[in-house]
Amino acid sequence: MEKRGTNKKPQKLRVKAVTQARIDELIEEATVDCYNESEQISGFFCMLEERLAVPFTTKMLGQEVVVEKVDLTEGDEIVAVCRQGRHRQRVGILDLPLPNPRPDGSDWIEAYRHWARWR
Repeated sequence: MEKRGTNKKPQKLRVKAVTQARIDELIEEATVDCYNESEQISGFFCMLEERLAVPFTTKMLGQEVVVEKVDLTEGDEIVAVCRQGRHRQRVGILDLPLPNPRPDGSDWIEAYRHWARWR
């Protein structure tokens, strides 16, 4: 009896691209009624805190880490609180590598990254 599929290469999961229209919608939702940049960052933080599915696992510097939550620093930087074993580190959400497949709510990270490039 012949086994089927033994010579197939594993399929790579593809990251679904976020459309520009969707990014624009998310930026508008996060920044509506904001008067300055600090309020806009707070708006993105609230959306990420509410909508990003955590915890999730990703790789940084070749090591698996668990993203436990997002936080907002006193300097208005949105960071991911990452854990590996007993060690924790905050990583700017702009620099956080996203896994494939991406966690639910990661569209908000893409929207924030887009907004941050143009602020």
